[in-house]
Amino acid sequence: MEEGPLRLVREFVNTRDVEGGTDAFGSPEDLTKWLRRNDLLAAGEPVTSADVDRAVELREAVRELLAGAGERAAEVLSATARRARLRPQFSATGTVRLVSGATGVDAAVGSLLAVIADAMYDGRWRRLKVCRSDACQWAFFDLSRAGAGKWCSMAVCGNRNKAAAWRARQR
Repeated sequence: MEEGPLRLVREFVNTRDVEGGTDAFGSPEDLTKWLRRNDLLAAGEPVTSADVDRAVELREAVRELLAGAGERAAEVLSATARRARLRPQFSATGTVRLVSGATGVDAAVGSLLAVIADAMYDGRWRRLKVCRSDACQWAFFDLSRAGAGKWCSMAVCGNRNKAAAWRARQR
C-alpha cells in the first residue's frame, strides 16, 4: 500500500516538531508559504492570525486522531469541514470526491480533510500513525507488512524505547 496523497497530511502534521520544539506555522507568512508550496493556496489569498490558529488546531486534532484520542479531534475536524463547506462531487464515470465550496485557507484545509476522508474510505488511513514516543509524536506512514508499526524510526525512537524497557527490566 502506498502513501499517495496522505503524504501531504503527514507533512502537515509534521510542521510541528515536538522533540525539536519548532513550529513551521509561527506566523501568517509561514502558513502562506507552506500552503502555496503545496499548491493549496492561490497567490493573493490573504492569511490571517486566526487562520494560523485554526490550522494549528486542525493539525493537532489530526495528530490526536492518529494517536487514537478521537472525540475532541473529531469535533475539530467536523467544524473545519463545515467552514470549508465540503460537499460531494459526483462524476459521470461513477466516482465521487469531496470538494470545498470555501475560499482561501478554509478551502486549503478542506483539501486536506478530503484526502483524510478518501484515505479513511480506502483503508490507507490506518497506516498513517504518530510515533508512540511522547517526546517525538512524528507522523509516519507505516509500510510494515502487518501495519503494526509503532515508531517513526526503529533506529531512533524504537531503539530508545526498547533500550529503556531493557534497562527497566534489569533493575
